[in-house]
Amino acid sequence: MLVEMAWRMWRAHDARLLWRMGVNMGLGSLTAIERFKRRRKHGEHFPPFVFLSVTNACNLNCQGCWVHKSSPPVMIPPTTLHRVIAESKRMGCRFFGILGGEPLLYPRLRAVLAAHRDCYFQVFTNGMMLDDDTARAFRRLGNVTPLISIEGLEEVSDVRRGGSGVFRRTIDGLEAARRHRLVTGVATSVCASNIDELATESFVRAVMARGVAYLWYYIYRPVGADPHPELCLDAQQVRRLRRFIVEMRTRVPMMIVDAYWDDRGRGLCPAAVGISHHISPAGDVEPCPPLQFAADTIGDGRDFVGLLARSDFLARFRESVSQRTRGCIILEDPAHLRRLVESCGARDTSGRGVGTGELAAMCCQQSHDMPGEEIPERSWFYRLAKRNWFFGFGAYG
Repeated sequence: MLVEMAWRMWRAHDARLLWRMGVNMGLGSLTAIERFKRRRKHGEHFPPFVFLSVTNACNLNCQGCWVHKSSPPVMIPPTTLHRVIAESKRMGCRFFGILGGEPLLYPRLRAVLAAHRDCYFQVFTNGMMLDDDTARAFRRLGNVTPLISIEGLEEVSDVRRGGSGVFRRTIDGLEAARRHRLVTGVATSVCASNIDELATESFVRAVMARGVAYLWYYIYRPVGADPHPELCLDAQQVRRLRRFIVEMRTRVPMMIVDAYWDDRGRGLCPAAVGISHHISPAGDVEPCPPLQFAADTIGDGRDFVGLLARSDFLARFRESVSQRTRGCIILEDPAHLRRLVESCGARDTSGRGVGTGELAAMCCQQSHDMPGEEIPERSWFYRLAKRNWFFGFGAYG
């Protein structure tokens, strides 16, 4: 399977881009993770991966989106963005997730990516603005992979994204990426309305036929001003999704990514483990993108490395959540999360001003943690990778 996957990647993508991905993202991330492990042994913290939402501007209105759009939009100043990336590099971090809103609406995006050629950037986009000009620019840069979100096929996608013709325009973005031989991913937030369409082998093979290098499955969270809790997966659907991912990894020559389970199928939370944290467009340092509370900000010029090392809120979040669950605290226990936020004096960073009220209105939902029903990895490659490099790190004892 690995040989077939490598051959398909070689045929579908620019060799220079594959090299940059292997060096910047592959070797760079492995080094970052090893340094992260060593820091943990000394009681120090800095994540190997950093996620940056560069703007709250967006051209869609998705169900369950945590981003509050404003006029004018909020954007991280380029000088602040450069500073955070440079400070992260000094700690060994080479991989950055670039989010929004829609990050392709950030005017200085290409300049930022070009200034840090020794890093690798995953740009989370709905694909509707990924035209030939942008794809050509990404190919020249070489250090970026567009991760294009697909939230359903034609009808479901329009409902999920709050637009018209969204699926077709997203596919147009995929085609532009393929024409320019980009290393491209597809991401989907699996929910009750799209699981029958997207958690299928036919969907995996369809996106693979369009030149997609990797497929990343998330689990839907009912957050934001339009949460739609009825879209949450139930226990049976979570087990079904996990079985599907494990099965596809042994059958399809494409990388299938998740961020929720370790090699033994036990649940995990990347923010509780400490392998990633998030910076909002306003510069607020949050545990993860959909959890919009912070006690610290980089917007006042504070040292980012020192801020993460000294953040009482992030430290208490990691400790409290990892002791309570291996799953997602937003889904499993919003009441506990609200108490934690209030006890730490964390600010609502959503822009809506009703963050704790939204938590109070949430009901407990099924998370990805399935004690006693774990489904371990069947692929030796994924077992090895998850056990040694990407997940766990002792956060759960």
